[in-house]
Amino acid sequence: MMLEKQELDRYSRHLLMSNFGESGQIKLKNAKVLVVGCGGLGSPVLLYLTAAGIGQIGIVEDDTVSLSNLQRQILFDENNIGQPKLTTSIEKLKKLNSNINFVPFDERLTPKNALEIIKNFDLVIDASDNFPTRYLINDACEILQKPFIYGAIHQFEGQVAVFNYKSSATYRDLFPESPSPEMAPNCSEAGVLGVLPGIIGSMQANEAIKLITSIGEPLVNKLFVIDTLSMISRVIKVKKNIERTTITDLIDYDFFCGLTINTQREVTQEELLIWDSQDIDYQLIDVRSESEYSLKNMGGLNIPLSIFEENINKINQKGRVVVHCQTGVRSQKAIEIIENKLGPIQVYNLRKPQF
Repeated sequence: MMLEKQELDRYSRHLLMSNFGESGQIKLKNAKVLVVGCGGLGSPVLLYLTAAGIGQIGIVEDDTVSLSNLQRQILFDENNIGQPKLTTSIEKLKKLNSNINFVPFDERLTPKNALEIIKNFDLVIDASDNFPTRYLINDACEILQKPFIYGAIHQFEGQVAVFNYKSSATYRDLFPESPSPEMAPNCSEAGVLGVLPGIIGSMQANEAIKLITSIGEPLVNKLFVIDTLSMISRVIKVKKNIERTTITDLIDYDFFCGLTINTQREVTQEELLIWDSQDIDYQLIDVRSESEYSLKNMGGLNIPLSIFEENINKINQKGRVVVHCQTGVRSQKAIEIIENKLGPIQVYNLRKPQF
């Protein structure tokens, strides 16, 4: 597949580089890249891959745009609030480069669809924001022998790595076990500096271009870490564990990462309204951090999970107790602490709280 006349002009700055040239641009044109997520990391990844001329870009996304996204998700604007991220992204990216073939997947990546989706692409870029998806991408790529480019952000710190490239180290070699949910909150729980996804996402796009065109030295068997407060960065070696069992099947990643919630002890806000109408007394406890609570809350008592155990005496042991956080994960951990310390009392996890 050769470059057309207008492509020679569009990509002229690539063609001028002696170690890139027309052959490198043709490799980009023939490449097929899957991007999982088009939020904070996905926005710069997709913009730069589209501008660079990747021939086919798959996008996996099922979320809609919210006001809180706009602080960092630069693909969207105020007019897009409430709209699907997937279709909105493709519409904007098409205006940047109409030559790109976008393949939309309006769904979440799951163990049921991951292998079928990933198999048709050359490499995968992880632009997700949660551990279950990262382990899923890793395992699917190991089974299919596809490289994947990892990126992660937390407050002021970012990470980038290339995994499973020509049998290199994988995400499981770096993190054999998932950290506990309370130790690894996502952006909606811990916050993130708005420019950080732009830095990390651009680096992920850079690594993808390097892999496709075979230039430079990719971050293989390495983890790049940067602290944007000090702008100090370091590269950590990642050693492949040759004794680790080869991945052959996909599993329940929510369960593996400790995110499976016991729905038998959940209560909804609609049910709380019924309790209120029936004058049923209950104690509402918010286990998010003080900063999250001060930003928006439903009232009730704020006992952050980090200090929950030492404040167990504040729990009402005679009536009903309703515990909540952002996603239900930290509140489930708090419920386990209550049951271990206080025994069987009427304690419930609030399902999908609306602040």
